[in-house]
Amino acid sequence: MTLTGAAGYRTMGVPVRGGELAAGVWERGSGEPGAGGPGAAGVPTVLALHGITASHLSWPAVVRAVPGIRFVAPDLRGRGRSNALPGPFGMPAHAEDAVALLDRLGIERAIVLGHSMGGFAAVTFADRYPDRTSGIVLVDGGLPLPLPAGMTAEEATAATIGPASARLSMTFPTHEAYHDFWRAHPAFSGRWNADVEAYVDYDLVGEEPELHASGSIDAIAEDSAQLQGDAGYLDALEALEAPVHFLRAERGMLDQPGGLYPPDAVAQWAARVPALVVHEVPGVNHYTIVMSDVGAAAIAGVVRTLIPSR
Repeated sequence: MTLTGAAGYRTMGVPVRGGELAAGVWERGSGEPGAGGPGAAGVPTVLALHGITASHLSWPAVVRAVPGIRFVAPDLRGRGRSNALPGPFGMPAHAEDAVALLDRLGIERAIVLGHSMGGFAAVTFADRYPDRTSGIVLVDGGLPLPLPAGMTAEEATAATIGPASARLSMTFPTHEAYHDFWRAHPAFSGRWNADVEAYVDYDLVGEEPELHASGSIDAIAEDSAQLQGDAGYLDALEALEAPVHFLRAERGMLDQPGGLYPPDAVAQWAARVPALVVHEVPGVNHYTIVMSDVGAAAIAGVVRTLIPSR
């Protein structure tokens, strides 16, 4: 295993509104886009969109689980090495950045894979660029978050992503201190591995003793306001053509039972969105559904069904 997930990993930058979008690309062999190498037309491609405070290094376990195809994964605007890109943020901005990445690589169509908030960006991408979308996979995201009784949408969102957002305001004296923070996180207790460590190290920017997470507080705040789904988003979700695969983690962001999406809430969305195909993934939480071999295998199984036979 390589630390970045598979052979053929490289990083790149793409000109977008306000600067340069950073991305990771995993592909076999070498060659320039459009020159008959990995960028050539016809190579099965996954466009992988990460969660609200994450980066492209969420995906190495999934890359390893689906060998032989290309994965293209941006650091979404306001995160990772794209953290200096300005607003406005929001799902349309992420979709626009993602299509610029595909254009730069000469990729006509891709399976769009989104985790958590990346699922919302994936739905928006598929709605705006249907001719660039060859399949849709939502991983514990993309369905508007359930609204608990007595809570406003703003209160519900704050309660859900509050711990992740709070981390953005913290500083850490050393990289090891940041490791300790994540090792103690309920989602990763007893689940620490090389992928998680690489993800954590990549997230940390600045200089000792004032290291901090790379995500932009403004970006997270603006994007989180869209996780309940406005009317336009709901229209886009309901209009998607079958199949739209949704993988549900049985445990939540803090490894709590019930998950980010309780089963009854998912059942309601399945009744409302005819294209939705639900896959239950036991033994994982909201993070480890993408950052563990068990979760990655479940995602890979769905992705394989969307790859055309040769």
